[in-house]
Amino acid sequence: MSNFLEMNKREKLIEAIVNKYEKMGENPDTYLEGLLQAKPINYWDYIEVDTLLSLQKPRTDFKDEVVFIGYHQVTELVLKLMIHELKQLVFDSLSEEEAIEKMGRLTRYTDMLITSFSVMSEGMSYEDYNTFRMTLAPASGFQSAQFRFLEIYCTPLKNLINEEGKKRLPKNPSIEDYFNHIYWRDAGFDRETGKMKKILELFEDKYLASFTALAKKLEGKTLCEQIRQKDYQNEQFIEKLREFDYAFNVKWPLTHLHTAKTYLDKKGENKAATGGSEWKKYLHPKHQQRCFFPWVWQEVSIIDWETRTVS
Repeated sequence: MSNFLEMNKREKLIEAIVNKYEKMGENPDTYLEGLLQAKPINYWDYIEVDTLLSLQKPRTDFKDEVVFIGYHQVTELVLKLMIHELKQLVFDSLSEEEAIEKMGRLTRYTDMLITSFSVMSEGMSYEDYNTFRMTLAPASGFQSAQFRFLEIYCTPLKNLINEEGKKRLPKNPSIEDYFNHIYWRDAGFDRETGKMKKILELFEDKYLASFTALAKKLEGKTLCEQIRQKDYQNEQFIEKLREFDYAFNVKWPLTHLHTAKTYLDKKGENKAATGGSEWKKYLHPKHQQRCFFPWVWQEVSIIDWETRTVS
């Protein structure tokens, strides 16, 4: 009896496969023959382990440079996962329950970014880092394009302009105006002299057109705007928005700032960043003033949430 049931199950499975490809207008025999010849999948092939492990290419002989490279590659992979979730939130028709789940995922990914900073702050030699990092100029984590894409998916550009930037905006700003005054530009552009640092020049040459194109595609459709239009009243959902907003825009930059101080500001040495950015000013959330979902912070400032005061 058991053999009969197994054969019946197998026949139904083959029938389902045949129906799948016939509905696609394809010849199912072609795919079945291909399956017959295909090699078994291995973990190392599926995950591309050999390729991943070949991507750490230090410029010096200092052992901890591999740690530095690997950490930033992990960060970029996590940012990719976050953008993967954001695309679903923005472009797919999700239920409120599904949206709550996605927001929880975004916060968990951000928590990974925050806790993993200990790999940097406690996992590298101070002397070695401050030697090999000089070979990286003018490269900087500031130049992470995925970080900027994530921001653009989350919120309108006007929410990425700090108070000083808002004072400079024209009455009816264009997307180009917003990018001229966006908070992160302050790290590489001197508005008094009009001089741009190489770190920003190279970054904008490569990515600004892509940032602008995405911002135009998402006009009126960012995650912030779509959620606001749906007027969710679910307090659990509002709490998920607060958790992600606070984690990404306050906790993470503060962790980044404190880690940078470990290597650049030890014993009052006040070292410059490799890209020459004003890192103390740029990294602090009081300067960045990012807030993806402003309406959830009506009663308390995002910086002071959970009775925490940023120092």
